[in-house]
Amino acid sequence: MRVRLLPMGERAVVAEVVSLDEVLALHAALTASRPTGVVDLVPAARTLLVHVDPRQTALAAARAWIERTARGVDAAARPGSQTHVELDAVYDGPDLAETAALLGLGVDELVARHSAAAWTVAFTGFAPGFGYLVSDDWRFDVPRLASPRTRVPAGAIGLAAGFTGAYPRETPGGWRLIATTRTVLFDPDAASPALLAPGTEVRFRPTSPRSPSSATGAASTSPRSPSLSRGRARAAEEQGALSSGTGKTRSAASSRVPALRIVEPGLLATIQDLGRPGAASLGVAPSGALDRGALRTANRLVGNREGAAGVEVTMGGFRAVAEADLWFAVAGAWGAVRLDGREVDPYEAHAWAAGAELHLDWFAHGARAYLAVRGGLDARTVLGSRATDLLAGLGPEPLHAGTAIALAGEASLPIPPAAIAPWGVPHDDGLEVELAPGARADWFAASALRDLFEAVWTVTNDADRVGVRLDGPVLDRAREGELPSEGMVPGALQVPPTGRPTILLADGPVTGGYPVIAVATDASLDAIAQARPGSRIRFRHARAT
Repeated sequence: MRVRLLPMGERAVVAEVVSLDEVLALHAALTASRPTGVVDLVPAARTLLVHVDPRQTALAAARAWIERTARGVDAAARPGSQTHVELDAVYDGPDLAETAALLGLGVDELVARHSAAAWTVAFTGFAPGFGYLVSDDWRFDVPRLASPRTRVPAGAIGLAAGFTGAYPRETPGGWRLIATTRTVLFDPDAASPALLAPGTEVRFRPTSPRSPSSATGAASTSPRSPSLSRGRARAAEEQGALSSGTGKTRSAASSRVPALRIVEPGLLATIQDLGRPGAASLGVAPSGALDRGALRTANRLVGNREGAAGVEVTMGGFRAVAEADLWFAVAGAWGAVRLDGREVDPYEAHAWAAGAELHLDWFAHGARAYLAVRGGLDARTVLGSRATDLLAGLGPEPLHAGTAIALAGEASLPIPPAAIAPWGVPHDDGLEVELAPGARADWFAASALRDLFEAVWTVTNDADRVGVRLDGPVLDRAREGELPSEGMVPGALQVPPTGRPTILLADGPVTGGYPVIAVATDASLDAIAQARPGSRIRFRHARAT
């Protein structure tokens, strides 16, 4: 197999092949020989993203491994899946009749062809557990809706281009909806969270709306496939709760004594740790603290391990009351920190007596501060992390007035007797961000690459945990057309048709269809996290390593 390797920043590479069959064959071969240090393998329509941890595997070594493995792959001999799933489907979608007419079929014939096809999950993306299914039995190219729906319910089964897929949770979407399943498609508490993981073979079983199987949300598997988790046999109302990001799984915090209670969350406050890397192939973003260095520092100040969960406070306005005697530290964005009305220093551990109110005033510099409490904060754990993922709705909900939080009991070191490092006001304007090459830089005119590095870019109001949209010159393309979805990484500069880039952050999508012109270096991401609307950014080329 011939493979073209494209750079995707300093920690990832995109392997491009000529067909989806070759993607599946290469993905199977790489999975079978995966070395230590490969964090993610993310298949897409024509590409495979390989993301590495440079502390364990050099990117050059990963490139050599991909090329060596590809030479021995026969795409025509795609390995059969060991996982087979049958999904009950009620063909009652609002677009069923219109889609059948578009394809020149009757409704019954469309249902018969869709349910008779042998489908395979080619890749996931868009949302956790959303599988893009393909079939050699399905030759139709179905156009997306001209105007996407703002709400597609969980369990809706749709068609778009040559794919079919089922929505694991309520979300906007532009696919044409032809059916519904009650099966839980993504259960973060299960050993295998995504029912429709890449490589899974799927059949749709037409079911009456009132049949027993459709009422319980049944899915069946062949004897060769793993048994379904208990979560996928839950009732339909459990699916709705899971879609909201809360689920009905009881957090350990519910059985612990609250340590603090939120009085006012400010603009946004969420529980964050260092995230859940390694689950991108399931459609799950890494999430976690946007300014990882600030969270690590705050945790060290109170004797926690660096990855303990704390509170990420956006722009300030946060108030909380201690329910027990605590120790805390604040790092990151700068603003007045008051304990029972008395101003105290950030970047220093302080005793927090029961009944006292902690107030993080509106920030004067930076966008995000991190509150660490000795012992770490307890919250619902999803895929090994307590992080809140706003785009996917995973992990604990954003904090609100009245939320009670317990301690996880994870403190392991003494509180340092003195400051552990010098600190200063975070730079939130005039930022210099290093960029490494992106996979689709050749889609842009030479003038675009010049403007990217010579212009001063401004952070717009469209800046959140998913991404930061920038204002500046239009980056002209040298190549028109749509890009098939491919893997993304935090820091990727996607350029939509408007010509102005968006920097993807920790909650960003794991696949996307806009070309990536460049990728911010990992070391730059903490600085980007502190950029506020109106902040100015200049890009420069990353130093060679």
